[in-house]
Amino acid sequence: MNRPFDDHTQERVRLESETVLTILERCQRRTLTLLSSEIIDYEMCRIPDGDRKQKLRSLKSISRVYIIVTDGIVRRSVELSDLGFRAYDALHIACAEKGRADVFLTTDDSLLKRAVANRKTLMVQVENPLRWALQEVLR
Repeated sequence: MNRPFDDHTQERVRLESETVLTILERCQRRTLTLLSSEIIDYEMCRIPDGDRKQKLRSLKSISRVYIIVTDGIVRRSVELSDLGFRAYDALHIACAEKGRADVFLTTDDSLLKRAVANRKTLMVQVENPLRWALQEVLR
C-alpha cells in the first residue's frame, strides 16, 4: 500500500503505483476484497511521516476483512521464516493464508523471488501488483 507514495521518477514505480491505486479503487467499489491485519496496523504505527501514515490509514479503511494474529499465524510465520522469509514478510503471508486470500501483492523483489522458490509450500499466490493485474486483464 506504500507504493503510491514512493518517488515516481522511475517508470516501474509509477506503473506499479497506478496499478495499486486501480486495485484499491476496485476494493472500494467492492469488486475486489482488501484484507488487513494487526501486522499492517503495527507497521503503520512505526511510520514516522505523519502525512504518509494518515494517507495509508485512509487507504486501509476500505479493507473489509481484518486478520487478528493468532498463535497459529505466529507458528506459520516461524515456518515461513525457516524458509528464508523475513519476519514481517512471513507474518503478512501467514495472515493472508489465514484470511484465505487469493493473492498477496507486493512490490518487494526479494520477497517475490523467495515466494517463487517456495510456491508449493505457500497457501497463497504471491505476485507483483502490475504483473497480477495484467494477468487478470488477459484472462
